Amino acid sequence: MSTRHPTLTAPYAERADHAVHPLTSYLFRLMDLKESNLCLSADVQTARELLFMADKLGPSIVVLKTHYDLIAGWDYNPQTGTGAKLAALARKHGFLIFEDRKFVDIGKTVQMQYTAGTARIIDWAHITNANIHAGKDMVRAMAEAAARWKERIHYEVKTSVSVGTPVSERFDDGEEHGDEHSSGDGDGRKGSIVSITTVTQSFEPVDSPRLSKSTTEGDEVLFAGIEEPPADRGLLLLAQMSSKGCLMDKEYTQACVEAARENRSFVMGYVAQESLNTAPNDNFIHMTPGCKLPPPDEEENGEIEGDGLGQQYNTPAKLIGVCGTDIVIVGRGIINNGDPPSEAERYRKKAWKAYLARLE
Repeated sequence: MSTRHPTLTAPYAERADHAVHPLTSYLFRLMDLKESNLCLSADVQTARELLFMADKLGPSIVVLKTHYDLIAGWDYNPQTGTGAKLAALARKHGFLIFEDRKFVDIGKTVQMQYTAGTARIIDWAHITNANIHAGKDMVRAMAEAAARWKERIHYEVKTSVSVGTPVSERFDDGEEHGDEHSSGDGDGRKGSIVSITTVTQSFEPVDSPRLSKSTTEGDEVLFAGIEEPPADRGLLLLAQMSSKGCLMDKEYTQACVEAARENRSFVMGYVAQESLNTAPNDNFIHMTPGCKLPPPDEEENGEIEGDGLGQQYNTPAKLIGVCGTDIVIVGRGIINNGDPPSEAERYRKKAWKAYLARLE
C-alpha cells in the first residue's frame, strides 16, 4: 500500500463515530469494548458443536461466521431453532453473526434466498455476504429486501381465531338446534350447517408486553457495557479471496468498491485481503480469512504453509499491520486446537496487538 488511508491510523472508537451504517458503528464500538478484532469461522459439522463453540468462544470474538448449510441437525424453527439459539448467545457474549452465504444470482432470486425459504437468514444473521459476479444490481435488490424486512419486524402479527355456528333468522325459537337442521328445501332433505372459523389479524408493536424476546430461560442475558445491536442488516462484498488461483481480478475488486460506495446504507465493507479504503470518505470495514498463528514458540511474521487444498495463510501481524484489514477470520487454527478457548484468546491478543501497533 503506497499511502496510508486515515482509517489505518484511526482508533475503532473514532471510526464508529463516522460510520454511515449503524451496524458498522456498533461493531467498531463492540471491538473497542471487548478489545477484540477476531472472527471465529465456526466450520463445524453439527448444530450441537456450533452452539457449544459459540458459547465457549463467544467471550473472545466480535463476529461468529457460520455456514448453516453444512451443519447437520440445523433446526429451522424461527422461535426455538438453531438460528434463534445463536442469536441468544450473541446477546449473551456480545458478538454479531455473519452467515457466509456468498449470494450470487439475479436480484429477485437473492431477495427470496435472503428473506424466505427454510433458513430465513435475515432473521438471525446480522451480516451476510455476496459475490457480485451476477452484477451490481444484485446488491441493490438485497438492500431493498433488507429495508422491507426492517419495516416489518417493528410489528408482530397477532392472530385470533373464533369458531362458531352462524345464527339464521330462519330458525324458529322452538326449533331444536343440533348438528343438522332442516334446510326447508322442497324435497324434505336435511342440510348440514358447518361451523365457521373466522381468522383475524392485527399488528402489535414488537415491544408489546405480550411478546417475549426470549426463546428459552436465560436468553434474556445481555452482554454488559453496550446495548443490543441495531435492527439493521449489513452486507459484506466478497472482493478478494485467500485461496490460491482465485479468479477475482482487479476489475472485479474495483466493481465491488463501486457497489459498496453506491449502497453505503447497506454495505458494511468487504471480505478482502487488504484495505480497499481509498477515497477520503471511505470507512468500510474489512474482514480477512486465511489467518493463522504458528505454535507459540515459533516466529510469527511472514507467510505460513497452506492447507494443501488451496488455502493460503498469513499472520495477524501481516494482515492487520501491513495489509490494513480490521478483523481476522480464524477457523481450524482455533477449533482444531486441543484447548479452543485458550487458543482463541491467543489469537485475540495477537490481533489486537497488531491493531494497536498500526495506530502508532
